Amino acid sequence: MKVNHNAVLLFAAALCLNGICHAQTNTESSASNFKPASTNQQGKMYPQVNSDRKVKAGVMAPQASKVQLDLGGKRYDLVKDDKGMWTGESEPQDEGFHYYQIQIDGAAVPDSNSKYFYGAGRWGSGIEIPAHDQDFYGLKNVPHGLVSENIYFSKLTQAWRRCFVYTPPSYTANAGTRYPVLYLQHGSGEDETGWIAQGHANLILDNLISDKKAAEMIIVMDNGYAFKPNASTAIVNNQPPAPVFEEVMIQEIIPMIDAKFRTRANRDNRAIAGLSMGANQTMRIIMNHLDTFSAIGGFSGTPNYPNGDKLDPAVFLDGKFKNGADVNRKLKVLWLSLGTKEPKPFPASVGAFKQMLDKQKIKYVYAESAETGHEWQSWRRALHGYLPLLFKN
Repeated sequence: MKVNHNAVLLFAAALCLNGICHAQTNTESSASNFKPASTNQQGKMYPQVNSDRKVKAGVMAPQASKVQLDLGGKRYDLVKDDKGMWTGESEPQDEGFHYYQIQIDGAAVPDSNSKYFYGAGRWGSGIEIPAHDQDFYGLKNVPHGLVSENIYFSKLTQAWRRCFVYTPPSYTANAGTRYPVLYLQHGSGEDETGWIAQGHANLILDNLISDKKAAEMIIVMDNGYAFKPNASTAIVNNQPPAPVFEEVMIQEIIPMIDAKFRTRANRDNRAIAGLSMGANQTMRIIMNHLDTFSAIGGFSGTPNYPNGDKLDPAVFLDGKFKNGADVNRKLKVLWLSLGTKEPKPFPASVGAFKQMLDKQKIKYVYAESAETGHEWQSWRRALHGYLPLLFKN
């Protein structure tokens, strides 16, 4: 049978115009469009990410017998070539930043190709999966604030500590201006570096200020782990050492910041927020010190974590939420947020907290991050939503 090649070409073109060939084209292109991740060390080709959000790892380990990519709670076997290079791909990952590591013959090690980030209680590897809304934390041609490292000695812990402080773009030029302050805390297993390195808090606020969507403010990021002098960090008799972060915050950090920086040193110009463990800590702090702060942001966390049982406002936190009208009068902003893919027990504990607020007629803002879990993309989006609500007057 004679084939009319022109007719075949016209039919194929018609199919594409009607979108029938689109999926095949995307499949073919996504298999070959892997690019080095933005979180790689300079000049390193692996790991790579493609448009399907799959990760391709590459590790040189000629003497190893088994190498795996440990990412997102799952391990993926890598395959070795004749030069000793192990490569393999993951399943599609959620948008945003993820910690990961490499398993080499059973040993968990950082990937030497990645920049290192502090999370999960260690310095290790991280990878950025491009997000559809990444523009809000992108590095843009706008005025940028300054992030400084501030080292201080804590009399309460009898140890040297540090915090990172963001000052807005106008801070240096406007020597006569004072600024409100947000105290922003990290989560469990993380430290004071997290909100800049993983969270891009400085870029988020730079962009909001440039777009005139948020007030210029100072952000203070300290380490949420603080213990009494000589206290061991090990758990003894099923009890962890007594934390004193609340005391450090109220008695040392805030006075230091007010003395060293040009702040508006009053409750109306002071807010606090945190993610996960930091949300638990900061919500407890603010309810004990409503004379110090006027706004709170709880990102993937509430003070009742991990309990998802119904809360009695008469006894919870010594009745701090018992008088809803008083809480509404004192709190200008109460923000809660979750990722839609958060694991247990976070949805239940946050849900129980919201139910108590509703019962007490306490006003709050609730937001969800679509298709993200207990990870930095949820918290970046939360901060982006929370900042414009602060210091409006």
